[in-house]
Amino acid sequence: MNTLPLEDSRYLDAAEGWLGLGDLLAAKAELDEIAADWRGHPDVLAVRYRIFEKERRWENCLELATTIVQLAPGSSFGWIHRSFALHELKRTQEALEELLPAVTIFPNDITIRYNLACYECVLGNMPLAKLRLTETLVMAEKLKRFDECRAEMLEDPDLKPLWQIIKQARC
Repeated sequence: MNTLPLEDSRYLDAAEGWLGLGDLLAAKAELDEIAADWRGHPDVLAVRYRIFEKERRWENCLELATTIVQLAPGSSFGWIHRSFALHELKRTQEALEELLPAVTIFPNDITIRYNLACYECVLGNMPLAKLRLTETLVMAEKLKRFDECRAEMLEDPDLKPLWQIIKQARC
């Protein structure tokens, strides 16, 4: 995918800045300044996704993330966020099915395995949830993020049925 022109890149950076400050209106205004030909760029769509995510507009999120997967299949962003939007729409089985191919495409992406653990757990597939949980923790250990990852898991309501196992986990 082509790189955004400098001027449009500056608008995108400004939108990300406003988003980081929590000013969604200003972030949207910056995105609206991007030339129409570039508004469909995956990087622009990703920022718009994050705005919709803050607004909890999951149908819009799903649409944008699906487009990002089509435009940039080599980026995990679209894959992860498409499934997350599906999960938020209470379509967790579909979220799981859409994310499974990403394990092969992005074998070292910890977020993919983490989310799969969540989806399997929510669906009641405990053996697979435990497997994904273990994979996530092993990856976290390799990245020197084990304690951070485990703490995050212990606050994730999707993983509540596994909290006791997570508390006892050691790598």
